[in-house]
Amino acid sequence: MAKTEDQIFTKAKNVDQTFQQGPGGETHQQAGADEVVLTTQTGVPVSDDQNSLKVGQRGPVAMEDFHLREKLFHFDHERIPERVVHARGYGAHGFFETYDSLADVTSADLFQRAGEQTPVFVRFSTVVGNKGSFDLARDVRGFAVKFYTQKGNWDLVGNNIPVFFIQDPIKFPDLVHSVKQEPDRGFPQATAAHDNFWDFITLMPESMHMVMWAMSDRAIPRSYRMMEGFGVHTFRMINAEGKSTFVKFHWRPKLGSQSVVWNEAVKINGADPDFHRRDLWNAIKAGDFPEWELGLQLFDEDFAEQFDFDVLDSTKLIPEELVPLRMVGRMVLNRMPDNFFAETEQVAFCTQNIVPGLDFTNDPLLQGRNFSYLDTQLKRLGSTNFTQLPINAPRCPFAHFQQDGHMAFNNPKGRVNYEPNSWTPELGADGGPRETPEGFRSYPEAADGPKMRIRPESFADHYSQARQFYISQTEVEQIHIQNALVFELSKCEREDIRARMVSHLLNIDEKLARVVAQGLGLEKLPKAATPKQAPRMDLPPSDALSILKKNPGLLKGRKFGILISDGADAALYKAIVDTATTAGATVEVVASTPGQVELSDGTKIPVQHKVDGGPSVLFDFPVILTNGPGADKLSKLSPARDFVSDAFAHFKFVAYSPEAVQLIEKAGIIDDLDSGFIELEGSGALSGYFEKLPEIRYWAREKAMTALNGELPDAP
Repeated sequence: MAKTEDQIFTKAKNVDQTFQQGPGGETHQQAGADEVVLTTQTGVPVSDDQNSLKVGQRGPVAMEDFHLREKLFHFDHERIPERVVHARGYGAHGFFETYDSLADVTSADLFQRAGEQTPVFVRFSTVVGNKGSFDLARDVRGFAVKFYTQKGNWDLVGNNIPVFFIQDPIKFPDLVHSVKQEPDRGFPQATAAHDNFWDFITLMPESMHMVMWAMSDRAIPRSYRMMEGFGVHTFRMINAEGKSTFVKFHWRPKLGSQSVVWNEAVKINGADPDFHRRDLWNAIKAGDFPEWELGLQLFDEDFAEQFDFDVLDSTKLIPEELVPLRMVGRMVLNRMPDNFFAETEQVAFCTQNIVPGLDFTNDPLLQGRNFSYLDTQLKRLGSTNFTQLPINAPRCPFAHFQQDGHMAFNNPKGRVNYEPNSWTPELGADGGPRETPEGFRSYPEAADGPKMRIRPESFADHYSQARQFYISQTEVEQIHIQNALVFELSKCEREDIRARMVSHLLNIDEKLARVVAQGLGLEKLPKAATPKQAPRMDLPPSDALSILKKNPGLLKGRKFGILISDGADAALYKAIVDTATTAGATVEVVASTPGQVELSDGTKIPVQHKVDGGPSVLFDFPVILTNGPGADKLSKLSPARDFVSDAFAHFKFVAYSPEAVQLIEKAGIIDDLDSGFIELEGSGALSGYFEKLPEIRYWAREKAMTALNGELPDAP
């Protein structure tokens, strides 16, 4: 017997009732009187979003179920092609504030008025890995900024390294193919540590400068918030009189630069592959807004001619000792996207997007990027109308005659869709937008000469700045470069590729080459690669190229991780938390079990991490607070012992209560304790501990470890 509608659905008597019951007794969440009603894409209200339309209780699904088909249709097409490079990214909104007018060098609108704020969207990214890869890969980081200016969008699409691997864009597909997964096996993922990459690189000496950066600590940053950014290329600024000034763009983090060590990066990727994403999300949500200053290197063509390198060569940088930075504004990120896909994934950066007052140079790599980026957006976003997506659309008034195409929802109105035209309202139609003398004008640079496929001779020095970068690093940073090269090259199956790289290193620094050769087990040094142009050995170190030499000594933005047990000293815990938070750091609690820990005075504090999910690699400053029974319990847990031993191995300062010695002993390092381990006993112990922390790590521990001596016979 057929059931009536009343039998199938029993409506709630109260209009605010949240649930209705279906024929099988299941409940359906329903909108109350003041709540939003679920609809289809065409606005039809949905009565049941739990069950497809069937013929009978156990019969086939009806083809007429348009709601089911719409959901599956859209779900099947949710994914768009990921970026070929920079696929794994994370973004945030904010603003750029100009310090003073730059009218002397540019007519760009956003640089005209002191104190004016321009909205921005920033996307940070890794380069090599796919979307699902991890954050702490050894890799270049993208640092792309979209300025929504009053005269159009400007995209400053840069990296956290100021130079690049190649000089000519025709080699970009080869570079990316070499560093991506090897095509026959589909791995390795998000790493350059394989034969294809190093085979390519060692056949491209122009890459040697970038290789030094990529093997340095710059390639494993602690946080997006502690990472520099660079425009890479030389651009032009044009003032109102038409005068051109060359410019290099630099972003300097207010928190200073900081990196992790390699073993730490590997373990962070296992403990939290979203480490950088989570760090940025948590900081902004907590109101701890990250901030950068924009610095410009400004110089004219006559000054550029004095350099012994070409400013159009993207494998070169200008040392700040030659052209100091002029700080012109600050950028603050203060809001996360409302939807990751709609904003971070759909944002489209194009190097060609510049505004009046800025212009390109003849840097060939920049010219190639201008071509490639626009083409990329069509592939990824499916339509030439990608600029109409809210994240890409200008915030200023805009008008043009471009029309139609897939997903066009801002077509021009009226009769006229061409230019020039003679229509006026008196003649029956609006003629639409017109040109303006204040619009974008290219700098009238003279260009003449035969068409040739050739590299300029001024691009021929491939080793001098690579050497300058290496000798600018502290001893600790040089050790990290040595170790990175040994690790990466050890993953190459072919010994000839390893030896070829060492032959290039001999043109950079002989000791570096010897250490790497010994680490790779080479029996003898190869002959140095023949340089196209003899490298300069007299370039002085540049302190600006080192992270550690520029350490600002800040605790702000850093994180304390307190491994704690029940009965721990309440006064000591509170003193650490108060001192750390006053300095602008955050504190998270780690314990053997989730929930709460009860301190010595009965205070109960929440636990953020169970010890096996909160290793010391997640924190800048590990602290251990226990009583006797607590130390005994923790010392029996392998993750707690790892908490201590990893902190030691990663050269961190470790503070501990006297009772925690038992845990340190069980971790196997009691005989190796150094000044980086601080026992919190006595009136001055805590202040003494905090006085050490501006160094961030106890690097003396690393320097005390045995290093390779680099002694190998020369090639015959």
